Amino acid sequence: MHSTEPAIADRIAPSAWRKSSYSGGANADCLEVADGHATVPVRDSKAPAGPVVAFSADGWSSFITAVKHGRLFS
Repeated sequence: MHSTEPAIADRIAPSAWRKSSYSGGANADCLEVADGHATVPVRDSKAPAGPVVAFSADGWSSFITAVKHGRLFS
């Protein structure tokens, strides 16, 4: 099924994005998040016109916890 609704990134004002406090690293690996949505929109700060991943609040929390505890890296 094809949706005619705009992508979530198209509905978020550029000023609404902020760098995640969980971003960092020497390679300027930064995520941006937008607050005030039913989901947690996340995008790569180096590609603002690129795709957006929308996490549920619980999904985002689980992802951050996994990153903090090194569970996503081998």
